[in-house]
This record gives sequence, C-alpha cells and structure tokens, in this order.
Amino acid sequence: MKYIYIIIGGGLGGVSRYLLSTTITNFFNKIFPLGTLVVNLAGCFIIGFLFGLFQKWTISSNMRLFIFVGFLGGFTTFSSFALETFNLLREKEIMASLLNIFFNNFIGIFLVYSGFIGSKFLIKIITRGSLWRKINW
Repeated sequence: MKYIYIIIGGGLGGVSRYLLSTTITNFFNKIFPLGTLVVNLAGCFIIGFLFGLFQKWTISSNMRLFIFVGFLGGFTTFSSFALETFNLLREKEIMASLLNIFFNNFIGIFLVYSGFIGSKFLIKIITRGSLWRKINW
C-alpha cells in the first residue's frame, strides 16, 4: 500500500512541477532556467517547513511517504537542474551556470532552514493562543 501513496504523490508532484516551471519559464524568459530554480527553491522551503511541523505533530508513515517521497520527490527537479547546468556549460554560459549552481544549492539550503524556522514560529503561535483549542487536530 505504501507504494500507492508514493505513486500518487509523485504523479501530483510531477504535474505540479511541470505546471509551475513552464508557467514561470513562459512568463519570464527562456535564457536562464528560472522555472526549475523556483521549483527547487519552493521545494526546499516546503520540505523544511513540513519537516519542522511534523516534529511537533505526527502524521502516519503512509502520509509521510506521500508528501516527502512522492509529492516532493516528484515536485523538485534536481536532475533537471543538473542537465540544465550541464547544457549551460556546454554552451559556454559560465556565469549563468555558476549562478544556477549557487542559487539552487546555497539559497536552497537557506530556504530549507527558513522553512524549518518558520514552522517552529507557527507552532509557537498556534500552541500559545486559543486558536489551538478551536482547531481539531
């Protein structure tokens, strides 16, 4: 049964990646792989945020597989990032390739951290106020 959760999550994540990435690429430009960058950075923030939340509130192992392995695994596009960077290097677009590496890796790690801290902040707000009692978790 766990594989079904991964398959469904991966399919939804892959479709979400495609829609977001192509929308951004078509809206801005096709010179720099901005769509892939946005997807990777969003995925970094989301995984950090959810990782932090799920340290406080537990979810089932199947739901964890659906979200982390399935959806976010299908959503983030690190292999696309690697291929696009390779193609930039092949085309001798050195600055664009270095920027792509920098933004995806260093800012991505920063956003995982930011998402994690953001989830801790949200947990404090929710658990301190009356909102916690009103929500049926």
